[in-house]
Amino acid sequence: MLAIVEIAGMQFEVQPKEIVRVPLLEGEPGDSVEFSNIILGQDDTETKIGNPYLKGLVTAKIIEHGKEPKVIVFHKKRRKGYKRLRGHRQNYTRIEITDIKFTDVN
Repeated sequence: MLAIVEIAGMQFEVQPKEIVRVPLLEGEPGDSVEFSNIILGQDDTETKIGNPYLKGLVTAKIIEHGKEPKVIVFHKKRRKGYKRLRGHRQNYTRIEITDIKFTDVN
């Protein structure tokens, strides 16, 4: 079973018992989260594409929150003496997909 699901504005291909790193979600480690924006669903016999979404639910469990490695942002204008060095670390959440259910596969 396979699904392409929209999480925090990004699309992820997920399967049951798979661990996925997604943008930061609300909740504590151990909490369960549900996603209903399923774009594509595939089971053993057929593949269905939503218009725009399929009816169903993807359930996941939050494993941990963390920060990505640092991203360096460097700006420079030649011959002007202008240089700026900035950086940031994006927050992320690791989730484990526990279940994928389709209620309307027609």
